[in-house]
Amino acid sequence: MGVLLEVKDLVVRFYTQEGIVYAVNGVTYTLNESETLGIVGESGSGKSVHALAMMGLVPQPPGKIETGEVVFQGRDLLKLSREEMRLVRGAEIAMIFQDPMTSLNPVLTIGTQITEALKLHLGMNNSQAENRAAELLDMVGIPDARKRLKAYPHQFSGGMRQRVMIAIGLSCNPKLLIADEPTTALDVTIQAQIIELVKQLKNELGMAMIWITHDLGVVAGIADTVQVMYAGRVVERGPVKDVFADPRNAYTIGLLNSLPRLNERGGGKLTQIEGQPPDMRIEPKGDSFAPRNPIYRTERCLTDIPPLLPVKDGHPDHLVAAWYDVREKRDQKQTETEAAV
Repeated sequence: MGVLLEVKDLVVRFYTQEGIVYAVNGVTYTLNESETLGIVGESGSGKSVHALAMMGLVPQPPGKIETGEVVFQGRDLLKLSREEMRLVRGAEIAMIFQDPMTSLNPVLTIGTQITEALKLHLGMNNSQAENRAAELLDMVGIPDARKRLKAYPHQFSGGMRQRVMIAIGLSCNPKLLIADEPTTALDVTIQAQIIELVKQLKNELGMAMIWITHDLGVVAGIADTVQVMYAGRVVERGPVKDVFADPRNAYTIGLLNSLPRLNERGGGKLTQIEGQPPDMRIEPKGDSFAPRNPIYRTERCLTDIPPLLPVKDGHPDHLVAAWYDVREKRDQKQTETEAAV
């Protein structure tokens, strides 16, 4: 598989009346063809903003892309004109958002909104676009597809609206689909149906996908690679199995430990990460997670920003940004405990 997307040192700022918001602080990664990348992290970690920056959707002002490159199939998207980027969106890269009701135009029929992209990017006439739109609605599991083309967004349920958004996203057979928390507003049953649908369509079309979410369980079921973000930086990245089985960053460990689990008696205590997320109006210095990391942090964590490097004795694609080695700390703690006994 070849490299489809390269993000290099992406930095995004928002200049507001309350000060500068340091939203994205040097994000770098690659995405291969047909790969599914899951991006996780709490609110304010830069997950969605970095994706919007890639798509040219950050409002300027107040937002500003300070530095970086987003190389997609050999072109730096950040250097394209508005018109050139408009032709990329939808045709080559599609994006599905969290709330379909705010993404769909309430005064236009579903058919009009699907056929618009088909006419623009594929040059179809009205009849061709309408036939293709009906096929797409049928493909995403909407019954009576041709009749529903004349319906308006408010006449669909939340799950059906999200299916419409998926149909629009896939209408031009994009090489990359970015899904920004597309199932957050749906109940768990509908979530499972949407996730299974996207997985099926991804495999059929052979496209790459970036799935942005808070839900580590979703990432475990859908992604090949997981990328953990905190305070606008990538703090850990690697194959899903490796990162989940052997996390090397304290924040990743905290996220995994906070997942609800059932013990043998049918109940369990929910673990939380102590402290508060950083104020992103203050320029990050050192390891941003250090104030919430009393177990593993070192003095250097408070002053120097750790680079993203391959872990010791692990998968070569497993990267971590940390001045400490969690394995050494665990072994040291275990030795101290055994000595005390």
